[in-house]
Amino acid sequence: MRYLLLIISLLISTITSAQNTSIGANEKLTFSASYNMSGLLTELAQVTLETSEVNTSKSTLLRLKCTAATYSKWDSFFKIRDLYESYVSPKSLKPYLYKRDINEGGYEKFMQYKFKRKTNTVESIKRKKRGDGTTWQEKKSFKIGSSTKDLISTIYNIRNLDFHKSSPGDNQVFTIVFDNEEFSINVKYLNKETINTNIGEKECYKLAISVTNSNVLKGNNGNLLWLTSDANKIPVYAKFKIAVGSGELKIKSATGLKN
Repeated sequence: MRYLLLIISLLISTITSAQNTSIGANEKLTFSASYNMSGLLTELAQVTLETSEVNTSKSTLLRLKCTAATYSKWDSFFKIRDLYESYVSPKSLKPYLYKRDINEGGYEKFMQYKFKRKTNTVESIKRKKRGDGTTWQEKKSFKIGSSTKDLISTIYNIRNLDFHKSSPGDNQVFTIVFDNEEFSINVKYLNKETINTNIGEKECYKLAISVTNSNVLKGNNGNLLWLTSDANKIPVYAKFKIAVGSGELKIKSATGLKN
C-alpha cells in the first residue's frame, strides 16, 4: 500500500497539462484495493479521493485529500491508516503544500513539502517514529524542476490532459517528487478500451508506465491505468506490479463530479 498511490500518480499522458476543466470542489471517489496473496487476489482496503475548497488569508485553494485504510477484518494482520493531502490552485492545480501521514503495520512516517516556485525549491519536513517510541525529525531544502509536482496533485493533474490528441505508442518523461527524491517517469499511451466498472460500462484511455530511476515498478506494460474518456477523466481501474507482489484498484463510487 505504501507505493499504491505513487503507482497511480505515475500514469501520466504524453500531452502537456492544461487549465483545470475536470476537477470540482465537492468530488468524492472511492476505490477497493486488492493485493495478490499466495496467488489469490484479495480485497484488503478502501482508498478515497476527495476535494474541497479551503480559504486562506490570501486566496482560495483546492484541497486534494486521499485516505487509505484496511478493512477492519484485516487490521490485525496489517493495519493501514494513510492520509495524503495537497493544497493547489483551483485553476492550474499547481501545488503549494503537500502532507503525507502514514501508519502501516506500525510503521509511522510524516512528510511535508512547501513548494517555493520562484526559486524552484522545496522546504521539506520528514518525521519518523523510532522503535523505542521516540520521534526523529529532519528538515531540509532542495532544488526541484520547474514542473515537478507532489504525489496527490499529480494524480489530479493527469485528468486535465488532452488524451484525445495522443496516438498509440506516444511517450514522454515526467517528474514527481516522493520521499525527497525526484523520479523520472516514462509514460506510454496505449489505446482506448471499453471496460465494465461498478459505475457502469466506460470507454477509457488506457495508459502504461515505467520508472527509469527506481525499482518500485516491475515489468513492461505491467502497470496500467484506465481513465474514462469523458470530460471528468475518472480513474476507474489500475493494475500494478511491484517488487513484493501485484494488485489492482477498482472504483466503487463517484459523486460530486464537475461535468
